Amino acid sequence: MSATAINSQLRAPSFWQSTNGKKVVMAVTGCILLLFVIGHLLGNLLVFAGRARYNAYAAFLHFDDTILWIVRIVLIIAVVLHITATVQLALRNKRARPIGYSRKEAINSSYASRTMYWSGPIVLAFVIFHLLEFTAGYIHPGSQFIRGDVYHNVAAGFSVWWVSAWYIFSLCLLGLHLRHGIWSMFQSVGYNHPRHTPLLKKAALVIAALIVLGYISIPISVLAGFVK
Repeated sequence: MSATAINSQLRAPSFWQSTNGKKVVMAVTGCILLLFVIGHLLGNLLVFAGRARYNAYAAFLHFDDTILWIVRIVLIIAVVLHITATVQLALRNKRARPIGYSRKEAINSSYASRTMYWSGPIVLAFVIFHLLEFTAGYIHPGSQFIRGDVYHNVAAGFSVWWVSAWYIFSLCLLGLHLRHGIWSMFQSVGYNHPRHTPLLKKAALVIAALIVLGYISIPISVLAGFVK
């Protein structure tokens, strides 16, 4: 074997090619997306302040299209990297064990961690539908989409029961995704200690639950007639 071949085999994988590198990318991009989810929730809760306040918030988000598109591009890059790293890690794990267990038992994994790979695509499909309905207005069953009147669009959209049901179902899956992702994010960047892990898992559960309850309070309030 030539020296070149030996050196090629001994060369360390790049950051992106390594398993730890992909996990760090997942953690960083996951943190970016989590911050967006929280910020978006805080803005959406202004719907309870009334039409004028909510529409003013929506108008504020579009005060500078350049900044808005920078934020959108950063989010798109984060989503693409997050999904790519997740899929590649899943395929790498599958190649490492091409023959499955004869009897598979979930000993040290939670239901949230076991559903990460299929809940992610469902949440992505929900995000696409959500954008087409409330941002672009291409899908708006039950009523007319009024550009600029975000309060009307939200109230009218969620008044359709199956839209609210799909929204609530998707947010519950997002909660499962966040519950596992938040604490594993710390694990991926090296913050892993037996004494801290149970606390991080509990904190992740509380944060995920608060996010889900905050988001689904909007369609429930519309269906209940509190937001009209």
